[in-house]
Amino acid sequence: MTIAEVSGKFDITQDTLRYYERIGLIPHVNRNKSGIRNYTEEDCNWVEFIKCMRSAGLPIEVLIEYVGLFQQGDETIKARKKLFIEQRKQLIARIENMKKMLERLNYKIASYEQAVVKKEKELQR
Repeated sequence: MTIAEVSGKFDITQDTLRYYERIGLIPHVNRNKSGIRNYTEEDCNWVEFIKCMRSAGLPIEVLIEYVGLFQQGDETIKARKKLFIEQRKQLIARIENMKKMLERLNYKIASYEQAVVKKEKELQR
């Protein structure tokens, strides 16, 4: 697939794909004779994985570390697992924080709804 096709498929800009490749998040992408990137299914799997992990809030630096460990082979499985366990803990903490923010927003919205009803009743008198 061309960079434009991958960009469209995953809704990621071509510049972002180039950046991910440059910093090592997407291991070596083959190029054709004209130098145009030719993404394989494996490359696309990396793009999908990175997009998922970024959506979960994993920092670029953590993903770079993960890819480096992955490329070193099976002797890094424990290190990769440890990395993801730590990231999971941080994600759980963010989710709990977001739940608290949602509760507060719901409270504020309910307060405003009550205020609107009260105001409407006053205007009807």
